[in-house]
Amino acid sequence: MGRLVLAQGEEFNPPGVRDFFLPPIFGAVTKPMVLVVLSVIIIAGFFLLATRNMKIVPSKFQFAAESVYDFGRNSIAREQIGSKDFRPFVPLILTLFTFILVNNIFGVIPVIQFPTFSHIAFPLALAVLVVYPVYHFVGFRRHGFKGYLKNQLFPAGAPKAVYLLLTPIEFFQKFFMNPITLAVRVFGAMFAGHLILLVFTLGGEFLLLHADWPLKPVSIISWVFAIAMTFLEAFIQVLQAYIFALLSAVYIGQALASDH
Repeated sequence: MGRLVLAQGEEFNPPGVRDFFLPPIFGAVTKPMVLVVLSVIIIAGFFLLATRNMKIVPSKFQFAAESVYDFGRNSIAREQIGSKDFRPFVPLILTLFTFILVNNIFGVIPVIQFPTFSHIAFPLALAVLVVYPVYHFVGFRRHGFKGYLKNQLFPAGAPKAVYLLLTPIEFFQKFFMNPITLAVRVFGAMFAGHLILLVFTLGGEFLLLHADWPLKPVSIISWVFAIAMTFLEAFIQVLQAYIFALLSAVYIGQALASDH
């Protein structure tokens, strides 16, 4: 990215990838590591407090927890996996949704202001070490080794000659690309969104403090865009948590289904 140089010689260095590599807080512990642990504490505390004294007529806190649970259970797990098989996977889908949601929302919370999943290692670990083994394991358990491979790599109804082209594509997609695209989708959204917020916020601050008078009012425009983008980013953060959990449920449902 280029640099903005003002008349008095002040130079604006736009934010970039370097701003995502934060210095350690202590030892080898960095801010994203602390945020991951904090997110687990927040989620566990939320559900424990909401369910410690449950009533038939729920309090607002209990109602909020039940709404989140109902959303993960019925709107994601049941819809995508199927009413027959979804129940064992509700804890996983609900955990994925809430964990990603809280870590994404960190990006618009004052003082914290850093989406954990803007570091590719975190979504990649979830996709490759959690979701990927789960849906292949349940698929092999349901259909057997040969049956699962046949179900995934040889879609029913396709002409036999087409399998020469289709099967390698299906293998590459199911066993390599699915976890990678699952991780990259949320990472890319969090990285780009946070970078845009940095550009508008730091750019507005630079113009206000260092620009000549004709350019100073532009800082207000920059901050207005920063506020607008914050609301948009919050929506995207929720959406990306939903998409990750949704696709995870889709993959599990496809692995369990009799037909590809």
